[in-house]
Amino acid sequence: MSSTAPVTTPQANTRGRVLFASLIGTTIEFFDFYAYATASVLVFPTLFFPNASNVNAILSSFAIFGVAFIARPVGSVLFGHFGDKIGRKGTLVASLLLMGIATFLIGFLPPAQGNFVVLAPLMLVLLRFAQGLALGGEWSGAALLATENAPANKRAIYGTFPQLGAPIGFIIANVIFVVLQTTLTDAQFMSWGWRIPFLLSAVMVAVGLWVRLKLVESASFTKVVEQKKVAKSPFKVTMKYHWRPTLAGTFIMLATYVLFYLMTSFTLTYGTAPATVEAARAAAEAKGKVFDAAAEAAFAPGLGIARPEFLTMLIIGVVFFGIFTVVSGPLAEKFGRRKFLIAVTLGILVFGLAWTFMFGPGKAAAMVGLIVGFTLMGLTFGPMAAYLPELFPSNVRYTGSAVAYNMSSVIGAAPASFVAIALWQFGGGNTVWVGVYLAIGAVLTLIALFLTKDTTHVDYENNVS
Repeated sequence: MSSTAPVTTPQANTRGRVLFASLIGTTIEFFDFYAYATASVLVFPTLFFPNASNVNAILSSFAIFGVAFIARPVGSVLFGHFGDKIGRKGTLVASLLLMGIATFLIGFLPPAQGNFVVLAPLMLVLLRFAQGLALGGEWSGAALLATENAPANKRAIYGTFPQLGAPIGFIIANVIFVVLQTTLTDAQFMSWGWRIPFLLSAVMVAVGLWVRLKLVESASFTKVVEQKKVAKSPFKVTMKYHWRPTLAGTFIMLATYVLFYLMTSFTLTYGTAPATVEAARAAAEAKGKVFDAAAEAAFAPGLGIARPEFLTMLIIGVVFFGIFTVVSGPLAEKFGRRKFLIAVTLGILVFGLAWTFMFGPGKAAAMVGLIVGFTLMGLTFGPMAAYLPELFPSNVRYTGSAVAYNMSSVIGAAPASFVAIALWQFGGGNTVWVGVYLAIGAVLTLIALFLTKDTTHVDYENNVS
């Protein structure tokens, strides 16, 4: 008998496990994020800012919505540090757990009444900050999970799976809100119905954790450890030696972020806002609020579409977002990330300049605008999970891509809804300046793309600084 020990091959992640784990995690994260985004339009202005005017309540709600974007760069540094120091797996589990707990607790918040008139909004801010921390680390980890386990010439294709979490999470969250709004009375929905999506997140998180705990580390990170190239301070190394790709990645994502939050949060506000002063007065009176001369002077007409109906229109638009996210992967492999994204960003620029035609009066025009906008969203968002990580070497890839992605959220996503509403009010109901705002974002992204090299054929696995 031979005394030689049997040779064992290192355990590896299967294709199905990689794709499902990257998809399920981001689906849960974005479901949680969008549940808040939808509630910030439908519920939170009334529950947490009952004494504010209609416009100010919406702006206050969106301001808290923006708190998460301030937290996201902090989360990118925090989770990026551990993702590049101890590995992708544990960091992904931690980010998912934090998001799940914060979202679940939002479902238990009391309205801003009595003893909770100040405390309730404050607790909402804190939980929203925790959501932002979690998402700050989630996206980059999921992108690395997919792309660091992808075969040669398929990174952009594998990278579309974590990106699919965005449209899928959005659809699930909003389908639940549509069902609740159409089956419950207004009183029931405002009292307890809105809490259901937040509480349901606990079940989804349990599934996501179960899948992610079965993962093993990627070959890229394993090689970093074997070569003793683990950075002592990934953020410091990134800022000192890789600040150029970090800055470039930040602006490469800019148009994508502006487009998405205009297409979701802003259009939901604009699309469901009363179309006439009379309708606005009736809506205010139905809520027990006074529609005085100041409110009439500040009135800006929207499309006047019922909320459940407009949510359904949004869901239809997001289906196109999902379809073209998948389509973008093979196209980014065929034409190269940079060239493909330049073409799509030019499309976003034209779309911004044509905004008032896309979202003019009438449901048909709005539906066309939603489909076109979300199609462009899928095409620009899909390749990002490959392009941004490819800008960085393996030992700071988590930190670099996370910081670029989330810094872009600060300048692109956080102010988008707030600025768009202000521009809509400034235009007296005309949204032409909203489109100009999007076009400016597209121009800045084009500049970043022209100044950045293509990364399609970079040696991804062996790229260690």
